[in-house]
Order: sequence, then C-alpha cells, then structure tokens
Amino acid sequence: MKHLNLLTMLLFVSVALSAQNYFIGHRGASFLAPENTLFSVKLAWELGADAAEIDIHLSSDNRVMVIHDANTKRTSMGKSQLEIAKSTSTELRKIDVGTFKSKAFAGEKIPFIDEILQTIPEGKTLVIEIKCGTEVLPALQKVINESGKINQLVFISFGWETILETQKVFAQNKCYYLKMLPFGLNRKMKLAAQNGLAGVNLYHGIVNKRIVRKAEKLDIEVLAWTVDDVKTAKKLNKLGVQKITTNRPKWLKDQLENN
Repeated sequence: MKHLNLLTMLLFVSVALSAQNYFIGHRGASFLAPENTLFSVKLAWELGADAAEIDIHLSSDNRVMVIHDANTKRTSMGKSQLEIAKSTSTELRKIDVGTFKSKAFAGEKIPFIDEILQTIPEGKTLVIEIKCGTEVLPALQKVINESGKINQLVFISFGWETILETQKVFAQNKCYYLKMLPFGLNRKMKLAAQNGLAGVNLYHGIVNKRIVRKAEKLDIEVLAWTVDDVKTAKKLNKLGVQKITTNRPKWLKDQLENN
C-alpha cells in the first residue's frame, strides 16, 4: 500500500509539472512552416502552442514588418537583398519568403504585424521580439492600440535600452530582456528587477540552478530558448523553468507528456 501511495504521489507530481509547461512557438511553428509568416503563426495556434513568438523591424514608410533579419537576403534565398529600414512596405511585400522553406509555401509574404495580431485566439499570447530599436515603438503602439489585443502581448529584446523603453510605453505588459551569453547576466538581472521587467529570456545553454535561484530572490522570471529536444526541456523543468520557446510546440509537448 505504501508503494502504491508513493507511485500515486509521483504520478501526481509528474502530471502537475507537465501541466505547468508553457510552450512558445518560435517564429510561429517554424519547424514545419516558413518562419515569421501568417501560415507559421496560424499553425502554431492550431498545434496548441500557448504563445507564438515573432520578430519585427520598421520599414521606411513606418510599417511594422514581421521578419527576423534586417534584410531579405536569407528568407528570399538571395533573390532579394533589401534592407528593411530602407525599403517601403510595398517593396517588401513583393518578396516571396515561403519558398526558402518549401515550394509548397511559395508566395508567402512578409506579414504586417496588423495581420498577425488579428490571428491571436482568446487565451493565447503573442510574444513580440523587437529586432530593431526604439524607433519602431510609436508605430507599434499605434497598431496595437487599434488591434484591441494589447492584453495578449509580451515583449522581448536583446537591446537593453530598447526593452526598458518598451516597458515604459507598454507599462501593463510583461517585458523580458533577451541574453545569449552569461557575461554580465547577474548585473542585468538585478537591473531588470529594479526597472520593473518581468524577467530574462535566456539561451537554454546558460540556464543553471544558480541563475534560477537568483531570479527567484529577485522575483523575476526565467524563460528559455530555443529548445527542440526532450532532454534539454526536462533539464529546464527540473531547474524550475517551464516557459520554453521551441520550433516544435506540439511535438515537444507530446514528448514530455509521453516520456
């Protein structure tokens, strides 16, 4: 009977931990679809992602464009080399950013953030990574206010000044500082807490017990990116990190629940 009780308890803990996981689709469901496209984001929602993450830049005519790179070279397979900041949205929208993933996605355009915002289902969250600087904030604020989706948004950025200014503009929303390397992380975590940021969003390889405990003391969160394997996800869970960015939200969720 004691063994049965122990087994029941372990099963309960396992289920509870699994339920806490929160999966953020990296650039949508980018393992299956071309990153940062309407198709990819919609697929992330269909696959049950808790959130979808996108990247933004500002075009020369002040449209907020959903694209990771500062130019179109990679996602157009070299057929276009326009710089986002120096190109109009009309020019940028002519570019096929689907074929680089597969011919099945030919014709996919660089989305306006307006289009992405309208796809967010009730109860889901869009994570907006600001890849440029603070110059995008006025246009971003305008389109978000018009969308009626402000309560479903989170902001992230590698730019320290950018994320601080974003927090001021979107005071009611969670904002996280992105960091890939451990150097200077302790100081940034303290400053994040002092400046009202929700936490830090870290490359999974630098997350350890010390960092998680420090975050707990500072009352800030630790998120991790980009995780596509079960071993790493389980390690993060064990450390107490449940909010994970992944290219494969449904697959990773299924694997964790079944292993």
